[in-house]
Amino acid sequence: MTRYDFTTLRDRSTEGSAKWDLMKAARPDVPSGTVPFSIADMEFVTAPPIVDALANAAQNQNLGYACSTPPYRDAVVSWQERRHHWRPQPEWIVDSPGIVPALSFAVRAYTEPGDRVVIQSPVYPPFRAAIEDNGRIVADAPLILRPDGSYHMDFEALAAQLSRPDVGLMILCNPHNPVGRVWTRAELERLGELCAQNAVSLVSDEIHGDLAQPGHEHVPMATAMPKGHESDCLVCVAPSKTFNLAGLQCSSILIEDPERRAAFQRQLSLAGIHSLGCLAYVGAQAAYTQCEPWLDELIGVIGENYALVRAHVAKRWPEARLAPLEGTYIAWLDLRFTGATPAEIQGACEANALFFDFGPKFGPGGDGFVRWNLACPSWVIAEALPRLDSALESIVEHR
Repeated sequence: MTRYDFTTLRDRSTEGSAKWDLMKAARPDVPSGTVPFSIADMEFVTAPPIVDALANAAQNQNLGYACSTPPYRDAVVSWQERRHHWRPQPEWIVDSPGIVPALSFAVRAYTEPGDRVVIQSPVYPPFRAAIEDNGRIVADAPLILRPDGSYHMDFEALAAQLSRPDVGLMILCNPHNPVGRVWTRAELERLGELCAQNAVSLVSDEIHGDLAQPGHEHVPMATAMPKGHESDCLVCVAPSKTFNLAGLQCSSILIEDPERRAAFQRQLSLAGIHSLGCLAYVGAQAAYTQCEPWLDELIGVIGENYALVRAHVAKRWPEARLAPLEGTYIAWLDLRFTGATPAEIQGACEANALFFDFGPKFGPGGDGFVRWNLACPSWVIAEALPRLDSALESIVEHR
């Protein structure tokens, strides 16, 4: 029995939605009612307690400059403790208008121009951008793709990159976007040991950490660091993916070490950032304190949507590989069996009103893949599956 509405779909085509507007820009003739499956925000009705809290604040609260409050900080801390068995301290929290800008702040705070920063491709595009746009160099330790479609860390490649004298920082995606892995404690402990051995600081983007599927447990990276090295890790968390609050631009960067915290805060200050919007704090606090049942139901819906795609692909396109979904709300679909170029895959999909994020943007290892956002009503997924068939049939027939 469901308590919340995960079936209603809003038409966001006139709301200034980045995802919907990008779709329209790519294909001005896109059929009315087409839902894009690209940028990772949700097509669900906002959890009612968040709506109520924001409405109440708009009606009764002064909307001037704001700062975080003890109840807000307690909400961030207690959420980590309840959901992930980790209790950071309130004073560790540095407010950031998002994790994406926080990646750049960290790169500038802890490295120098010309330094190398380790990532694991294929990975969320802003990881690479935060490095290269700030005059640093990507040191890639690509993930290993196994025949079953699952991905694993390449510890030999990691050891080689982390031991370089010009590497002082690694950015980890935990859980991993786009491949859907929820890293195990054993994997993270091994990574933590490598970073500690080589005096490499670690930034862990855990924005999808609340979205682990049943049978998988998100492990905060700070809890997997070797004893005495816990403060070498910065953990980035936010309610934005969990509760679809990206538009409120509210995230928490958890930095134990006071000197590292001061260096990070200095970068925010240089960018002219001193606080978040007042409604950001309100929405995040409501999410963390009142919306746990909504999240538990959401995770079930995402699992059902993934099962729909998996069953259809297995029956209709058995040569395709779908990465196992352990966390996030993203399906990573391997279409290389078609022999098509990335441009041909994108063209065929968009000609059939399928707007995914396409693999090349995720760096090496992305060609031939699509990233499918599953955070929408199940009936939207079901309606898209015949269009997927049409797109793949058109590719196969012309090769």
